Amino acid sequence: MLRLLLLGTAVGFFTGCSLCPCAKKETAVPGQGVQITQLPDRLSIEINGQPFTEYHFKDVPRPYYYPVLGPDGLAMTRNWPMKSPPDEEHDHPHHRSLWFAHGSVNGKDFWSEEKNFGKTVHDGFTEIKSGKKFGEIKSRDKWVAADGSLVCTDDRTVRIYNPGQANERVFDFEVTLHASNGQVVLGDTKEGTMAMRLAETMRLKGKVGHGHIVNSSGVRDGDTWGKRADWCDYYGPVDGQIVGVAIFDHPKNPRHPTWWHVRDYGLFAANPFGQHDFESLRDKTAGNLTIPAGNSLTFRYRFYLHAGDEQQAKVAERYQEYVKENP
Repeated sequence: MLRLLLLGTAVGFFTGCSLCPCAKKETAVPGQGVQITQLPDRLSIEINGQPFTEYHFKDVPRPYYYPVLGPDGLAMTRNWPMKSPPDEEHDHPHHRSLWFAHGSVNGKDFWSEEKNFGKTVHDGFTEIKSGKKFGEIKSRDKWVAADGSLVCTDDRTVRIYNPGQANERVFDFEVTLHASNGQVVLGDTKEGTMAMRLAETMRLKGKVGHGHIVNSSGVRDGDTWGKRADWCDYYGPVDGQIVGVAIFDHPKNPRHPTWWHVRDYGLFAANPFGQHDFESLRDKTAGNLTIPAGNSLTFRYRFYLHAGDEQQAKVAERYQEYVKENP
């Protein structure tokens, strides 16, 4: 029943989008490949005629993707705080499905939604492209502190692939942070950065959680928190089927292999900055990373949504393919 409700909601989202008079004409053949439709407040993304996700960018604390539908249309991320279905915890309201943020940028909090938090404000699209093999979204953002000051800017490219099969979804997320308004210090905190909040049944612990976590070093479950690894995979049941999400850290990312802020309650994040938290260091600035004024820094990640556990999905092999294809 839960799956039917989730799929019904998701299909409702996307069906409504396709009928909106504001929808943007696309270059790909309808029902084939990756179709991206622009609406006033979000983008609707379909793969071979099936709903995949929506990119919410207007009047939000920071842009995010929700819902994220994986193999066979199964919902891979939680619904709250966007919706409030039964059997979901109402914790961490800033954990909005899939997003990029950090808890200390020049000392400003851009991670939480608590008092005096900073916002990542959508500043426009430079390209929205549908296609048979992939679709691509290029956008700009401003990181604005609670006092209205501009801390930094970013450019993002998200490429969604047409895998040609229903049991997986693959997309790449690239973000370049620009020290466009002076030096930027990405502070040492566990609160970040490239993040997902998974479906309640996939989480390691909780009322309905039956998931597992494994990283590229073979470390499992709760021991994966704060460990460095090339990739990390979080899998568990959704509507009786085992599905998982692997996040790949690109070898050229700063501080590769990254630390993983991966929690038993379903938070799943790559964080290259939280060294003092993850390694229990006295120096609370050990993980600081500075972008000099006028410079920029790029991070690249791949998301692999798959059926089965990490062995059945051949996550290690797929990571090597990713590295080979993206030198």
